[in-house]
Amino acid sequence: MPVVALIVLGALAGVLATRLMRMNTDLPTAMVIGVLGAVVGGLGFRFLASSAGWVGGFVLALLGSLALLWIWQRFQGR
Repeated sequence: MPVVALIVLGALAGVLATRLMRMNTDLPTAMVIGVLGAVVGGLGFRFLASSAGWVGGFVLALLGSLALLWIWQRFQGR
């Protein structure tokens, strides 16, 4: 997946993930978490398969973002 698409899909996934987990974060934080989640999801996908298209990339970015948000909440002591 091209880097620009990874950033855009990751940012969207981060915003969606923060809403799904009912977290009150500002937009830039949600986008950064999403991009990092997209990287995590993209690396996991490359490990498991060869290609999934943009829908698969978005799903993995969303899952990666949710995982990072879960870890972040655990370290925040919420």
